Amino acid sequence: MTRKIDDLPEFDLAEYLDGEEAISEYLNQVIADGDMSELAHALGVAARARGMTEVAKDSGITREALYKALRPGASPRFETVAKVCQALGVKLVAQPLHVA
Repeated sequence: MTRKIDDLPEFDLAEYLDGEEAISEYLNQVIADGDMSELAHALGVAARARGMTEVAKDSGITREALYKALRPGASPRFETVAKVCQALGVKLVAQPLHVA
C-alpha cells in the first residue's frame, strides 16, 4: 500500500515544545535566523504549546488579542512580546553582535 503525502499527519511543532528550555531554544533559533517577522508566529506556537488560555491569563492579554498579535506576519508591540515571554517563562537577552 502506498501513501500519499496528503495522507501524512500534519506536523505541529507545538507538540514538541514541552518546557521552558525547549521554548527558549526554539525562540533563540528564530531570533538567530534573523527573520523578525517570524518571531510573532514563533511566540504563537510557543503559546499554543503552553496553552493559549493559560498564557492569556498569565500575560494579562485576552485570548483573542493574543491570537491576533501572534499570527504569522503580525507585528506585535514590544510590550506584548515582553508579556508573552514572561508568561512563557523565558526572557529576551541582548548580546553584542561582534565579540572582540
